Amino acid sequence: MSEHDHKHHGHHHDDHNNHDDHDDHGDHHSHGDHDDHGDHHSHGDHDDHGDHHGHGDHDDHDGHHHHGDFKKKFFISLIFGIPIIFLAPMMGLELPFQFTFPGSEWVVLVLATILYFYGGQPFLSGAKEELKARKPGMMTLISMGISVAYFYSLYAFIMNNFVAPDAHTMDFFLELATLILIMLFGHWIEMNAVGQAGNALKKMAELLPDTAVIVDETGNTKEVKLSDVNEGDVVQVGAGDNIPVDGIILSGRTSVDESLVTGESRNIEKTVGDPVIGGSVNGSGTITIKVTGTGESGYMSKVMGLVSQAQNDKSRAELMADRIAGYLFYFALSAGFIAFVVWMMISNNVDFALERLVTVLVIACPHALGLAVPLVTARSTSIGARNGLIVKNRESLETARHLDAVMMDKTGTLTEGNFAVNHFESFNDAYSDEEILGFMAAIEKSSSHPLALGILDKVAEEDVSIPQAEDVNNIPGIGLEGTIDGKDMKITSVSYLEDHNIDYDEKQFESLAGRGNSVSFLIIDGENSGIVAQGDQIKASSKGMVEDLIERGIEPVMLTGDNRQVAEAVAAELGITDVHAQMMPEDKEAMIKSYQEQGKKVMMVGDGINDAPSLVRADIGVAIGAGTDVAVESGDVILVKSEPSDIMNFLSLAEKTMSKTVQNLWLGAGYNILAVPLAAGVLASAGLILSPAVGAILMSISTVVVALNAMTLRLN
Repeated sequence: MSEHDHKHHGHHHDDHNNHDDHDDHGDHHSHGDHDDHGDHHSHGDHDDHGDHHGHGDHDDHDGHHHHGDFKKKFFISLIFGIPIIFLAPMMGLELPFQFTFPGSEWVVLVLATILYFYGGQPFLSGAKEELKARKPGMMTLISMGISVAYFYSLYAFIMNNFVAPDAHTMDFFLELATLILIMLFGHWIEMNAVGQAGNALKKMAELLPDTAVIVDETGNTKEVKLSDVNEGDVVQVGAGDNIPVDGIILSGRTSVDESLVTGESRNIEKTVGDPVIGGSVNGSGTITIKVTGTGESGYMSKVMGLVSQAQNDKSRAELMADRIAGYLFYFALSAGFIAFVVWMMISNNVDFALERLVTVLVIACPHALGLAVPLVTARSTSIGARNGLIVKNRESLETARHLDAVMMDKTGTLTEGNFAVNHFESFNDAYSDEEILGFMAAIEKSSSHPLALGILDKVAEEDVSIPQAEDVNNIPGIGLEGTIDGKDMKITSVSYLEDHNIDYDEKQFESLAGRGNSVSFLIIDGENSGIVAQGDQIKASSKGMVEDLIERGIEPVMLTGDNRQVAEAVAAELGITDVHAQMMPEDKEAMIKSYQEQGKKVMMVGDGINDAPSLVRADIGVAIGAGTDVAVESGDVILVKSEPSDIMNFLSLAEKTMSKTVQNLWLGAGYNILAVPLAAGVLASAGLILSPAVGAILMSISTVVVALNAMTLRLN
């Protein structure tokens, strides 16, 4: 009997959809692989195990959690900043709306001091981190600008009010205020666009109930905390409850929805002796199970361990804007000091040389650069959202340009994840194709088996009438039987036909089964009278997406927990040559890791908890929106519409966003590259020294140009 046949045993709890591969998860993990991460918490504390690994979010990048802070800081700083803009001259230039009054310089000093320490705080602490890591970036550049502006202005204030009131030393209080406000605004827009990085581990912990019902030797039940359940205990699970632990069924039969946990589609029939996984949802039957894995040894716990491990390993890619800011930092610092030394030698005037140094350092401060990226990010995020793409981690937009491989889960990602009738046919001249389907539906009507639901859906769609079936019952290991109009009818798998020497068209069977269908036959009074084939439908846009990927030089790879034949049938139809089937969550994650170790950049697309470790491990994790909350939390990008073709939209959006970002970085940095040498006095001999006031005007213009350029970003 070919392997097909028993994979596709029409009916009954033969783990149709080839769940046999999954079903050993249960045992697979349960036997105390504690070593993974010490026994120190049992299930009860799962929740804090959520938090306790949850630092993943921080890696995302400095502080999504400051998201609220930037907004609040921006508005409070605005209150202090606006008076400064009216009272302090712009690099020595009086603007038409400005005014002063006796003592106004004291007001400016107090407000500027509050602004520097309060509004500047996130940049100063960010700079401290960057310098600690010996990687000066945006925060260091901003901090240098605001610190120089503040302390030099303080010096100017002392000189003007106490030491040399006649000489008038120029101050930079206005630049300090505008710089802090623009930078806070930029960071707020950006954090807002990027949104909150959720915590996938917490979501996983929530799948496990807090308590379990234990059955003792005498058959009495009592409810205990999940942390008090031990291996070997007997636990009762009611209909519709989440299964609290991994175990083996001792009594009862039910169908279990493991899709949240394994990502594979639809309910799986389970009866005595079958394994169940903690975190999956029990269907309509009450069952008792013998516990094989709790706490640290359970399946969920293993997957959570993988996720937290991957979160900690995903090192923070240095963003382009930070790298450029780092170069500008060194550039401005060296230009400023060279200018200072040269002017000291030429003019021997400390004040003039110092003013040049300060002008250079303040001008180098990245107003435009600080907005260049956030404005593009914000624009790109809103375009993405309109097209059903939520980009949670903006690094993924940079990484997308360098992808080598896209790894995809099969069920629910490339396929719809539910059973539909692909083919039905009558072999009996007395009955039409539709009548055969109607007979099968009559017998299946009372069954909650996923294959039954597929047949009933098809009958509704084709508007076929369902006759009345009598004496319907289960034939263990074979299918169902009943009588309709006095005729004996059986729905069976191919193995029944072979065992009873009933003829069937082997070629047709092989071709239907080879495409990943479950095939059932209808036998009327011992004669093979009809066939129905059901399979998971391939999503309409999957094929186009695979072709696009290949065209872009990105290798499509299928990773699935499903059996090899089904996986290869789907892959062949889509044109994917690299197929890995019967994979556990850790296998998928290991596969991604092995690609990354060859220096390849990998995107993973998935929808189940079993994909969560891979989504976190991959350079870009793309979660299908119709999948589980956990997958969505683990992804960098979410496809709201669950359409594979949106992956191509994401790649196009990433490409356009990045080219816009690069333009903006050039516009922002270009201003600095030109203005810094002029401010340093390179063309002084030609009588051209960039006065601080003109520098400030140029700075404003470059900021506006960058903002306008960001607005021109389009998806198509």
